[in-house]
Amino acid sequence: MAGPLLIDTDGPVRVLTLNRPEARNALSGALVRALYAALVDADEDEDVRVIVLTGTDPAFCAGVDLKEAARDGAAYFAQFDDTDCISQVALVRTPVVGAVNGATFTGGLEVALGCDFLVASERAVFADTHARVGVLPGGGMTARLPNAVGSGNARRMSMVGEVVDAGRALAMGLVTEIVPHDDLLDRATALARSIAEVPPEVMRPLKQMYVEGAQGSVGVALAAEARIAGAHHPDFGRLEQRRREVLARNRGQL
Repeated sequence: MAGPLLIDTDGPVRVLTLNRPEARNALSGALVRALYAALVDADEDEDVRVIVLTGTDPAFCAGVDLKEAARDGAAYFAQFDDTDCISQVALVRTPVVGAVNGATFTGGLEVALGCDFLVASERAVFADTHARVGVLPGGGMTARLPNAVGSGNARRMSMVGEVVDAGRALAMGLVTEIVPHDDLLDRATALARSIAEVPPEVMRPLKQMYVEGAQGSVGVALAAEARIAGAHHPDFGRLEQRRREVLARNRGQL
């Protein structure tokens, strides 16, 4: 029986596929651990030059597994202290291409925002529903979404909670390209292979330039998000310290 994450390596490209279609690829504990470990493993494998991150249809990722969060409470969120798969997407030195195949909501959008860039299926839709479900973002939404779509569009997405289709996502700059659904993985893999043609001793510092260039504004926003979320949600109480650790690791790894 297939697990919550599918891993396929084709030469220098490793494809990670979130695989809980019955739950719209929501982040169960098992998927959180599997994705975190796979990202770390890919980043440590010198033969892997690019990661493609996607989901099993019909969704990319619905974010937090609300059933597990309701059942486990603080323990559900505590697992992110050691296996924060959301932050790890943005932390890896290896370029990450996001192949967005469907619904990408809330924590799933935070996962997508950690990718270096996104290619979208025509079926892709995006939304930040944190406020609608009564929680504050804790995975970098308010830090990274404004960088992708601009402050006004980011605030509108978070405050209104409306669903953004692929065409509007392209116009806002959230995705770089829209392709027919059946061509998505082939297109993302082709782009990954183009990236892999560049020697890693050039590509990794190039990525480092982009990450560190945005580090000041993103770092401040991450700390603010963690502080405010921690003050309003006890389950997020350790987020501010975790964000500081994430930023320190980011500087050290890249």
